[in-house]
Amino acid sequence: MKIMQVEKTLVSTNRVREMGHRPLLVVKEKSGGTPSVAVDAVGCIPGDWVICVGSSAAREAAGSKDFPSDLTIIGIIDHWQES
Repeated sequence: MKIMQVEKTLVSTNRVREMGHRPLLVVKEKSGGTPSVAVDAVGCIPGDWVICVGSSAAREAAGSKDFPSDLTIIGIIDHWQES
C-alpha cells in the first residue's frame, strides 16, 4: 500500500470496455516523483490524501481480477500531515 495525494481527474474518452465508467485520477506519492493514474473505487476529490494498492490487489479492489488496473484507491485518509 502507498500513501498518495490526488492531483486531478483524468478524462479518457476511449477505454477498454472492461473499465466501464470508473473514475480515473492523477495521483502522486508524498515524496513527489512521477504522477500515476489510479482507479477511484471510493469517491475522491483533488487534494485528498489516499491509500492506494497495486498489482493484483488493485484489480480486485477495482471490482474483478480481470479488471485492467495496476493502481486503485481503496481509502481516503481523514487526518494526515505531510512531513
